Amino acid sequence: MAKAFPFTAIVGQDDMKTALLVAAVDPTIGGVLVFGDRGTGKSTAIRALAALMPKIPMIDGCSFNCDPEAPARDLCPRCLASDTRRTRSAPIPVVDLPLGATEDRVIGALDLERALHDGEKAFEPGLLARAHRGFLYIDEVNLLEDHIVDSLLDVAASGENVVEREGLSVRHPARFVLVGSGNPEEGELRPQLLDRFGLSVEVRTPQDVATRVDIVRQRDAFERDPDAFIKKQARKEGRVRRQLQTAREILDEVEVPPDLLESAATLCLALGTDGLRGELTLIRTARARAALQGRRKADLDDLRALAPSVLRHRLRRDPLDESGSTVRIDKAIAELEA
Repeated sequence: MAKAFPFTAIVGQDDMKTALLVAAVDPTIGGVLVFGDRGTGKSTAIRALAALMPKIPMIDGCSFNCDPEAPARDLCPRCLASDTRRTRSAPIPVVDLPLGATEDRVIGALDLERALHDGEKAFEPGLLARAHRGFLYIDEVNLLEDHIVDSLLDVAASGENVVEREGLSVRHPARFVLVGSGNPEEGELRPQLLDRFGLSVEVRTPQDVATRVDIVRQRDAFERDPDAFIKKQARKEGRVRRQLQTAREILDEVEVPPDLLESAATLCLALGTDGLRGELTLIRTARARAALQGRRKADLDDLRALAPSVLRHRLRRDPLDESGSTVRIDKAIAELEA
């Protein structure tokens, strides 16, 4: 199995790294969309984060990654009916959803082998089952077929995958951090799916010589001797791993003061965002950022730091306004602080 490039060795792209860390602390944020030039480390950062995540408890033998401490409503039928549950510690799953995947491969279908050999109607879990409690990664997400997008939207909204076909009726939990990457030159994302991403990050090719040289040097060193390079980064990786673990543990203890809620609502009103998902995501990201820094109270700095990532893909396009969405958000934040 190929070794992942260390997360802490990624040069630049701070907005992308922060967004991924925040989404890893609080999966309810809704995932991360990373759009930008080819070769800017999008997929590298996502796989690096997965290697950094702490292990989680799972019920042994479960195909749906069920949590042994989860309430009954969050267990698959097999685990719910079982009297004895052995547990194991396993890495957080990271599942790739390829562009050519069929709907059966994504949501699951009848296990044909068992049906033909044993005459038994059994469910063969799909990619959504494997991604439960982990990450579902879609490269070139803007090129995903519409019928797969529809399935993802249903599951993203409910946190549950429902399969009704070929005489099967199966429900199982499917909660995951959705991470998508793509190049905007190859097409836009459907608005319904775009809205499901909690954070949107734009990455660009570095334009200064020093940064480009540093990136090439790091990557070349990794490819020539991955083990030595990973060992060199081990201390930094361990520090971030512990930071993530602590943040996940204290997240529910982080206070969001009333004035921060008002600031989030004022900011969204000023920018004209639709619905209330903008405010909810602003508060969740502020709380997660505070937890990452080991604080028990979120503040305006937390809100300000992630507002562009939360709101840039939620703004309506104004053909008469030539400024970009990030500029509009920065102006609104400046007025908020005035």
